[in-house]
Amino acid sequence: MAKERGLISPNDFAQLQKYMEYSTKKVSDVLKLFEDGEMAKYLQEDAIGYEGFQQFLKIYLEVDDVPSHLSLALFQSFQTNYSLEETVKKDVVCLSDVSCYFSLLEGGRPEDKLEFTFKLYDMDRNGILDSSEVDKIIIQMMRVAEYLDWDVSELRPILQEMMKEIDYDGSGSVSLAEWLRAGATTVPLLVLLGLEMTLKDNGQHMWRPKRFTRPVYCNLCESSIGLGKQGLRCNPRDYMSCFICKYTVHDKCAMKALPCEVSTYAKSRKDIGVQSHVWVRGGCVSGRCDRCQKKIRIYHGLVGLHCVWCHLEIHDDCLQAMGHECDCGLLRDHVLPPSSIYPSVLASGQDHKSSKTSQKTVDDLNLSTFEALRIDPVVNTHPLLVFVNPKSGGKQGERVLWKFQYLLNPRQVFNLLKDGPEAGLRFFREVPDCRILVCGGDGTVGWILETIDKANLPVVPPVAVLPLGTGNDLARCLRWGGGYEGQNLGKILKDLETSKVVYMDRWSVEVIPQQTEEKSDPVPFQIINNYFSIGVDASIAHRFHIMREKYPEKFNSRMKNKLWYFEFATSESIFSTCKKLEESLTVEICGKPLDLSSLSLEGIAVLNIPSTHGGSNLWGDTKRPHGDIHGINQALGSAAKVITDPDILKTSVPDLSDKRLEVVGLEGAIEMGQIYTKLKNAGHRLAKCSEITFHTTKTLPMQIDGEPWMQTPCTIKITHRNQMPMLIGPPPRSSNFFGFLC
Repeated sequence: MAKERGLISPNDFAQLQKYMEYSTKKVSDVLKLFEDGEMAKYLQEDAIGYEGFQQFLKIYLEVDDVPSHLSLALFQSFQTNYSLEETVKKDVVCLSDVSCYFSLLEGGRPEDKLEFTFKLYDMDRNGILDSSEVDKIIIQMMRVAEYLDWDVSELRPILQEMMKEIDYDGSGSVSLAEWLRAGATTVPLLVLLGLEMTLKDNGQHMWRPKRFTRPVYCNLCESSIGLGKQGLRCNPRDYMSCFICKYTVHDKCAMKALPCEVSTYAKSRKDIGVQSHVWVRGGCVSGRCDRCQKKIRIYHGLVGLHCVWCHLEIHDDCLQAMGHECDCGLLRDHVLPPSSIYPSVLASGQDHKSSKTSQKTVDDLNLSTFEALRIDPVVNTHPLLVFVNPKSGGKQGERVLWKFQYLLNPRQVFNLLKDGPEAGLRFFREVPDCRILVCGGDGTVGWILETIDKANLPVVPPVAVLPLGTGNDLARCLRWGGGYEGQNLGKILKDLETSKVVYMDRWSVEVIPQQTEEKSDPVPFQIINNYFSIGVDASIAHRFHIMREKYPEKFNSRMKNKLWYFEFATSESIFSTCKKLEESLTVEICGKPLDLSSLSLEGIAVLNIPSTHGGSNLWGDTKRPHGDIHGINQALGSAAKVITDPDILKTSVPDLSDKRLEVVGLEGAIEMGQIYTKLKNAGHRLAKCSEITFHTTKTLPMQIDGEPWMQTPCTIKITHRNQMPMLIGPPPRSSNFFGFLC
């Protein structure tokens, strides 16, 4: 069907999204180059040919070579029946259509995107959109709808009717004021334009399109939406959005939907302290009543009730037998119910002239700033602060964000791309016994830990990790796994309840460059959480990083990444760019020189955790010394800052809490590839130490926590910074003793 319509394939669209993730350009920037810049030579009135279209893609996506099949497919997609014949000639496409399409897909403030779209199609610059210009916007909306998996067979007349409603004064045209007003009030328009909806907790639903795989009934008209059909479901897109009430409607019923009755915080004093059930019709997934254990006939109509906080599902007739109080269900240890969050002006002891004045003050509060709210958690619970990087793990990050906003209170769940971690840390600053869950890769975890450092919290909460990246080395060592693959998040939260706190060492890195004419790349981090390395593995990582930046579509799975890494390791073994590394640097551990004269190394790795590059253990497994019943490292003693004795190193096990680093020598790229693919156990153990200094005499590749760079001659000092409380998952079922760390 996609080919018949001239639309690009799902794979091409996924590849396009990958390019857009890495690009920093905006459509408006590129458009200026075509209107009055160096690209104006490609413009024919409002059309561009294929060569101009290729230039548009190169500039906008910031890549030197867009795959020919992708650029051709995109170009042809703008020459479909969706295009207007009078504006699209043979072998050219409309630049406004191209610009509108990409602007709908990129991020941005709703107001800016609405105004940009309006001006883009106001061809005659008269400040209004006539019927032909509105029709062009409908065309691009249908394109976006296609890729949102909407059923577009009956969409065009719905959109045309919607556009008529936007013409508030009935003049037959749409002014900018009417267009912006529509953007704030017309739900399907916002969804189809790809706009993020950020609304206050004021009864407005937050919609997202959803295709249902089972029979579902509209909460408004109660008729069937149909198996495999498209509808809208109330769903938050960020922490300020309406809570997931699972209110479901047809596209055409969205504007008539009853207000959302779910509040994420207590709006009056009577709501503070004790949480009540909040029942919504329908949404019963299990099909069994939690009160009488009998079936709920969910396929026969809009039947049953579900509580949005404890997720109980009951028959309508069983409602009177249910108590008033809600305990937030199986996940009560993590949930902040609305009764525990309230405006500061409602805090006990504050005097108000009248209840009406008090309520008006609450209504006038700008609750988009969390300083306006207080948290008083339920006794003996551990409220969970969740940070999610939606871009981590492809589409997984966004799905995890939605799921946690359903399982918990949306005000506990923060979209890192929107607000960063600071807002969440401020909101939870005074919350006792809270925990933090970071959903993302190692880079996201490092970002959160660094922000916690700067936040100067009275008590630092322990941090758990849900791995959404590709390496996920820290998550592996904390027993949270090598990557989230759609497991039940409720079970993961139950595992978090039984997790234990460990204190992870963190290390400061100071790079002091020598005075040379060469220029270094920027040093990515000043703190080591996982590992640091110089030489062969950093060289491989640097090549991997450059290639991934250039061709992101080739690095979209963990298996592909492993194969690419092995290929780079093989080619590095041929060129040996870091051969005889010991001649280009000296190493001091706690002020004492480390003798490397008897070794032929191409790399040195400094490890804080026993996992690098997505699960490789460069230190290697260690068997427990015979007769050791008191622990692995008892013989070393807590005061031993430097250990270089080979016999002791053989029995030494990495410990992320011992304030010591493991130093490993690497003989070459082939050895690195063998370790990475599990064909070899480990590198050459050199030392354990509490401080290390490198002096280099030439430009060398280096990396910190998987982020590589090229560094000119310099001195590098690594010293202990602090310890961060981390949550380690329940022990694995395996009897492997080394599993206590990984």
